[in-house]
Amino acid sequence: MTTRGTMVSMKMSDGAEIGVYHVQPKGARRGGLVLIQEIFGVTDHIKETSDSYADEGYEVLAPALYDRVAPNFQASYEPDDVQKAIKVAREMHSFPQALEDTQTCIDALKDKGPVFITGYCYGGTVTWAMACRSGDLAAASGYYGGQIPQMADQTPTCPTILHFGRHDHGIPMEGVEKVASLHPEVGVHIYEAGHGFNSDRRTDYHAESAKLARERTLELFRGHGG
Repeated sequence: MTTRGTMVSMKMSDGAEIGVYHVQPKGARRGGLVLIQEIFGVTDHIKETSDSYADEGYEVLAPALYDRVAPNFQASYEPDDVQKAIKVAREMHSFPQALEDTQTCIDALKDKGPVFITGYCYGGTVTWAMACRSGDLAAASGYYGGQIPQMADQTPTCPTILHFGRHDHGIPMEGVEKVASLHPEVGVHIYEAGHGFNSDRRTDYHAESAKLARERTLELFRGHGG
């Protein structure tokens, strides 16, 4: 697999240096995009997804949020690797630190124009959290973040849309409906798909849903300065 971005080292707010996948936009620059990983790390899939948004005119930063505790961590979707990824995400890694690192990436882009955020699975939860607490985002698009229903009392400060699979066994529809009812201003989109439907590496990949969610994400970004 060939990707056109590079892993660079960036200093975070606590002084630690972590890897960040950086890819420049093709053509005219529309804005900056912080793209947040699944629990599996900054994998080839995340790099390819970053490249695809760069092809649309966005300068993309995808931080390797686990680097302090699991440097260069990349897991597959095989059961053993899934368990390793869950352990890193839930037991070893600091979620508040992930939010700080995400803000550092936002800060690196914000002087150049509007900054957007998207993220998948774990990254979907980070996306929601940042939409609710960072004042520097033009818009946010979060995919199937498992903890979003538990954070439904928070309110985004920028235009936000969310994507969930109706057949996602890890995110009950009651929780998704709670988010939708509490936040009529948020576009909560439900797809006839399972968890992880955006990734063509996963058994739950659903091409039609992935295409529609991406179209909605680009429409959102372009409607708010990108």
